[in-house]
Amino acid sequence: MTTATDQRLRDTAQTALRIAAGLTYFVHGAQKLLGWFGGFGDAGTAELMTRFGAAGVIETVAGALIVLGLFTRPAAFIASGEMAVAYFWMHWGGGDLMWWQNRGELVMIYAFVWLLFAAWGAGPYSLDAWWQRRSQALSMGSPDGHHG
Repeated sequence: MTTATDQRLRDTAQTALRIAAGLTYFVHGAQKLLGWFGGFGDAGTAELMTRFGAAGVIETVAGALIVLGLFTRPAAFIASGEMAVAYFWMHWGGGDLMWWQNRGELVMIYAFVWLLFAAWGAGPYSLDAWWQRRSQALSMGSPDGHHG
């Protein structure tokens, strides 16, 4: 496999993971915040000024931003922190540290996936990358990046 092919496959896999994980994260937030996708609890939504309401805001906003690849690093960093807090507060809080005992495997995986995107960024197929290319082109003197 050539280096260029290998890079395209990595870029595509990174994009697929970002979009798939971002969509599932968004759905979790929209359930809490908006009552979509089956809703949350008896009322259908979480009270905004509760920990579940705050989680819904973070998951909905960060999930949407991550899917779009927009402000990915800060959104993923905040999402990773939220998932780390959720693990220790909601899952470990019952006294069981291990994920196979406390059912915390999903939040643990999210915490590390979002940490990865906070470190790596969104990848080349994202609004972040488009914005960076656009900014570089404008700094070179033309809106499309072409000279002459």
